[in-house]
Amino acid sequence: MIEKTIDLSGTDALTFLGVRNANLKILELNFPKVKFINRGSQLLILGEENELNLVEVKINALIEHIEKYNTLSENNLYNILEKTKEEVIFESKGDEILVYGNKGLNVKARTLNQRKLVDMIDENDMVFAIGPAGTGKTYTAVALAVRALKNKEVRKIILTRPAVEAGENLGFLPGDLKEKLDPYLQPLYDGLRDMIPAEKLADYIETGVIQIAPLAFMRGRTLDNAFVILDEGQNATENQMKMFLTRMGKSAKFIITGDVSQIDLPKNQKSGLQKAKDTLQGIEGIGFVFLDAQDVVRHKLVKKIIKAFE
Repeated sequence: MIEKTIDLSGTDALTFLGVRNANLKILELNFPKVKFINRGSQLLILGEENELNLVEVKINALIEHIEKYNTLSENNLYNILEKTKEEVIFESKGDEILVYGNKGLNVKARTLNQRKLVDMIDENDMVFAIGPAGTGKTYTAVALAVRALKNKEVRKIILTRPAVEAGENLGFLPGDLKEKLDPYLQPLYDGLRDMIPAEKLADYIETGVIQIAPLAFMRGRTLDNAFVILDEGQNATENQMKMFLTRMGKSAKFIITGDVSQIDLPKNQKSGLQKAKDTLQGIEGIGFVFLDAQDVVRHKLVKKIIKAFE
């Protein structure tokens, strides 16, 4: 057993400890193998080294929260205690802003696995981001593409999705081809509208700097100097996925997003994303990030729904 001393002199002791040491008691319940001794401006913790290291990370996160917000509710306390050590360290570092969006919006990785996606695309030219709905896969990928364009790392952005029902059903929809396909591509437009002023976005689309098209339109192309995103990759067939991945040209970055639990292909067709997941891991230059319910950034019920279905 070892001991560590945590300095509380720069922190409001009552806020940290809670009324009648209520917060300290919650810490004791969550870490029954650790002994906590309150010594005014110091907190002594005794226990095994691994356990103390985790407690120290959590306590520092609590102190940082108090310094930032001048308060620590019971809900805030439990939220921090429920996070993994990696998540707490990630949040304490302060995450990098990827894009300064419209109306003061700062777009950045908001979860540990979103941060992994950012780091992964810096290290690899092709990255697969696989996880359930609401985990920010597409939005983070679009932000990375916009960042690369603004930094002049690429000359264009190409965003594509499989239009699963783009067979005879599509023919019954009103409008020209673009109007028929736009509903399938709407999530990509939504991300871009957050990050690029409307007039600039319209100009980019008009001049081909940003191209948004169904996956079938990628056949026969070589995609050079481009940041390319295939969204909803689980709905690409094996042949479509192979076709898309082999479009990669010089100085290109590819991100493929998808959710293998929501495949809309006919039963006789296999998912290209599942095939890629099974066969491409371990190849140098290709990265995989797996997101889960902990990365959900939509309504809190979405996280509960995902866990229920799992």
